[in-house]
This record gives sequence, C-alpha cells and structure tokens, in this order.
Amino acid sequence: MKKFALASLITALVLSAVVPVNAPITIQSTVDDSIYVVYNFENLDPIVYNENKANQQFNSSTIPQIIVENLEKQNLKLVKWSYGSPKDIVYDDATMSIRTSFYLGGSDIISLTVNKTTMKRTYQVNTEWRVFQIDLTGNFSIDFAQHLVKPVEEWQKTNATTFYYENKQTGMSDVFFYLILPASASSIQVHGDIVTYDMPPLLEDQLLNSPFLILGAIAVALVIVLIYRKAR
Repeated sequence: MKKFALASLITALVLSAVVPVNAPITIQSTVDDSIYVVYNFENLDPIVYNENKANQQFNSSTIPQIIVENLEKQNLKLVKWSYGSPKDIVYDDATMSIRTSFYLGGSDIISLTVNKTTMKRTYQVNTEWRVFQIDLTGNFSIDFAQHLVKPVEEWQKTNATTFYYENKQTGMSDVFFYLILPASASSIQVHGDIVTYDMPPLLEDQLLNSPFLILGAIAVALVIVLIYRKAR
C-alpha cells in the first residue's frame, strides 16, 4: 500500500513538473469591422495535449470569455465576441496541436468615425485584449502578459499592413503574433497599443453624398410627371 502511494506521489510530481519546450503558439488577428482571431497551440507535450482534450472546461468559448472578463475589469464593457467557424476548436492528434478561433468586436475594441465631407472612414483598434493568462491544463498555463509585453508600436512590420511580434524564451513556449489590417488601409499610426488607420469611402456612401444622385432623382421625377401628364 505504501509503495502504491509513493508511486502515485512520484507520478503526480512528474506530471506537475511538465513544461513543454519549443511548443510554438501562433496568434493571427485579422482586422475588418471586427477582428477574426485564431490561436494555434502547436506540438504540445502529449500529456498536456491529452489532458486539455479531456478537459470539458476548456472549449471554444474559453479564450474570448477570459478576454471579455479582463477588459470589463478595466471598465471596457463595450466588447462582444462570436464563434469563428463551424469547428471553432480543432484537435490534431498527429501534431498534438490545438486550434481555436473567434470574432472579437465592440466599440471598446474597434471604433469608427466618418468624415462627412470626404466620407473617409477612420478606424481605431485597441489591441490590449491580447494580454491575459490561459490554463491549458491544471498544471500548465500561458501568461501572454509576459510573452506579449511589448506595445504594438515596437513590433516589426512584414509589409505595409501587417504587424509581427515574436517572443522566444528558453524553456518556454515560443509565441508569434500577427496583426493584419485591411489591405486598403492607409495613414496607419500606432501609439502604444492603439492602432488607427483610414479606409476609402464605401461606394454607397459616395453615391449618397454625390450631387449626381440628387440630379438623377430630379430627372426621374420630371420624367414621371411628363408621362403622367401625357397619360391624362
């Protein structure tokens, strides 16, 4: 009995000491009217992977709910999220990887103003939502506050509209984060973790703001009047 108890204790200590090394985490956030966020936890330790897969408390709503709760503590309550795709969480047994996705929005995440003269749209994106801690299992958690501590204004740019940051730490998971703005974004500015950019006017906004629309409406009205008079 004592031997069994000792063996159980040793097993528990070994499991609690498991820290996956070189297990990359890639986050891709694609900005539009909302942000489509994809988390990829890749090449996990088999014990962590299987424990997470069996953990019913970890599901496709776990991460967005943590994000919303963290922002509410900062009095940022105009935040909403929705599921990403039919399979919002995918387990790949072959590569011991977990993929989960969701949409994140609300005016405390993305706000929009429209120039009434030019109809140009200016977006402001708050990226502080990325900082939180997630427990993949009871013995393994990831603190993105440590991994993603640098503000976005210090990140690299892989092209005109994509910000990139990586954090590689010995004995810890490597984290790679992509923030992808719309391809047509212009006048991009970053102050701390706030990103602002302009977008061209929507076609319907241009039409509604065009004098030709009014002239066209007057012309149509005149034609209708003439047809009505002839019909009489």
